[in-house]
Amino acid sequence: MRHLFGFALMAAAACAQSGARIVYSKSFPGSTPSYVSMTIERTGEATYNETKDPDNAEKLTLEPDAVAAIFELAEKLDHFKRPLESGLKVANMGEKTYRWENGSEAHETKFNFSQDENAKALQDWFERITESERAYLELNRVLKHDRLGVNQAVLQIQTLWDQKRLVGTPQMLPLLDRVSKNEALINMARDRASNIAGAIRARTKAE
Repeated sequence: MRHLFGFALMAAAACAQSGARIVYSKSFPGSTPSYVSMTIERTGEATYNETKDPDNAEKLTLEPDAVAAIFELAEKLDHFKRPLESGLKVANMGEKTYRWENGSEAHETKFNFSQDENAKALQDWFERITESERAYLELNRVLKHDRLGVNQAVLQIQTLWDQKRLVGTPQMLPLLDRVSKNEALINMARDRASNIAGAIRARTKAE
């Protein structure tokens, strides 16, 4: 009976955790982007927005390893129940907000600069998502309005991939496939897009 009770507690905790989400925002006037916000669900579903209008949010799906790393860091940071600001006199690096939501439970903390290694590691994940989404949005834009810019946009995605900073790769595949199959584009862009798409699919299959 004791084992069954313990199992029930573990199952209840896992169920509660599955409904959790992390909300992040960064406001840094004068930078690019000057504002960004994102939500990350435990399921991997996420949104990305460079405005405060929820209708402008882009939807994406994060890889399981990225989601696991992000939520593990949030746990190490006590789900943002404690301050993360270093208190040091440093340059303005933008106001970051980390927020944890799980049912009626909600905690958030704001900071400009933190010396906490887990906070810095989590910030790096948010920066990776930002870089990846901006690369995705740029490729989507040039495919519609500037075919001469396609090769450079694909190169940016390849650079992120090579540096292991590309996340949310499922949404990249339709665009990369469009590039690789478009005979009106230069071969360099088409080949590069095909290679990246193949590498993404190979990694997904291996997982």
